[in-house]
Amino acid sequence: MGFYSMTKVKTIVFDAVRDFYPGYFALVMATGIVSISANLLDMAIFAALLFYINISAYCFLVLLTAVRLFRYFPRVWMDLTDHQSGPGFFTIIAGTCVLGSQFAILTGNIHVGFYFWITGACLWLIIMYSFFAAVIIRPVKPSIEKGLHGGWLVTVVSTQSLSVLGILSAGFISTNERVMLFFALAFYLLGCAMYLALIALILYRLLFFTLTPETFTPPYWVNMGTIAITTLAGSLLIQKAPAGPFLTEILPFLRGFTFFFWVAASWWIPLLVILEFWRHIWKRFPILYDPEYWNIVFPLGMYSAATFELERATSYAFLGTASRGMLYLVLTAWLIVFIGLLRDLWGEF
Repeated sequence: MGFYSMTKVKTIVFDAVRDFYPGYFALVMATGIVSISANLLDMAIFAALLFYINISAYCFLVLLTAVRLFRYFPRVWMDLTDHQSGPGFFTIIAGTCVLGSQFAILTGNIHVGFYFWITGACLWLIIMYSFFAAVIIRPVKPSIEKGLHGGWLVTVVSTQSLSVLGILSAGFISTNERVMLFFALAFYLLGCAMYLALIALILYRLLFFTLTPETFTPPYWVNMGTIAITTLAGSLLIQKAPAGPFLTEILPFLRGFTFFFWVAASWWIPLLVILEFWRHIWKRFPILYDPEYWNIVFPLGMYSAATFELERATSYAFLGTASRGMLYLVLTAWLIVFIGLLRDLWGEF
């Protein structure tokens, strides 16, 4: 009986590693940004608790990914070069940078934050160019209807996460702070360009192709999360302007562009809520735990943090109230999805 149980557990574990969802690092992204938002709004206990949970989750997911990479490399490559699953790998970059941002903000340890930035930048180079080169040159490609979804925007989130962490850890190299801010600005602008290109295609897919409850998946919430993190990066760059003369020179542009993206993020929220109502209430699509639901928690948490930093950058005091109200919703959402994760893991065994 004991041998059978161990064999069963081993089978479950290796099957889970083989079929591991590439976008599972959205758990780290979501937990990290909720922790940061709680810290910004003086909820230190929640922030610290989520920080330690996130460290554990990140280490566990890195271990699973490493085992999968060495044991099932052909499957990993197949997933990375696939239009549907490939964008999920960018959550590894974003999760790494969000955890690094937690170290920089919650502990003040910008040294660790800088090393996470280096790691994230290396991962960005590998994953970004492997994915885009592979999907461009592959001989058989899916239609926009089949191959494009909101998860593609995680490519932008990963880019903007490098901008955010670069700003937070710029002080690590005091003599070259301007260099770090230069790269942060570069990643910020690249992320803006990528978003404007991809969102046009995603809106085209939503507006002119049939949408079903099965195809309207949680990653479409990244439509909002992408520009929320862009707002966050822009707000931090505005606050860092005195440290970089080139930032001062383009300050009016940064302020206008950042506010533009915050307004766009705010526009997305009611529409996405309506579509969720249509999916689950009108069409009665069952609500069961899925790792993709972390892609709802992350955008909401990012919107809370971005709104708070925008208030700091613009002195619009009422934005702080909006940020705090959103945080209570985000904490509830995180808890619901986390309970779903625990129940799902319990059910596996």
